[in-house]
Amino acid sequence: MLYIRNIEKIIEETLEQHKLDLNYEINNKLTVPMSYNVSTNTIKFNYLQVNGYINKIRIKDTDENVVKVILYHVIGYYLDFKKNKHDLRTLKYGEDYEIAKLKMEIETNAWVYGRKLVPEQLLHSYDQVRELDKNLVHGKLTNI
Repeated sequence: MLYIRNIEKIIEETLEQHKLDLNYEINNKLTVPMSYNVSTNTIKFNYLQVNGYINKIRIKDTDENVVKVILYHVIGYYLDFKKNKHDLRTLKYGEDYEIAKLKMEIETNAWVYGRKLVPEQLLHSYDQVRELDKNLVHGKLTNI
């Protein structure tokens, strides 16, 4: 099990390594392992959700590397919002199909942009988590 300080250290080192000016904070109310808040430019994480996700994904890599994979995906959201000015009003006021389309575009972009920063030794794990993440339905893998 990784503790808050372990996760914070991974985030700090990764942001520093890529010279990214992002804030980060713990949020025990998050229902996902990590998220990016575009309005506050902040990565938020819930260490219990992070550890639960690691156990659900179950890939052959260290817990620290899985946290890095999660983090690179979340950084992908930052890079997407930096590059593409999505009209986020669609998420609140759009029709169901518009909301689904925008969410899918943002999610796809996050994986693609995040992958551009992933070190070579983590690419296989990143791609593996991306594939497994697609199979998560209500927090459980559907391929088991």
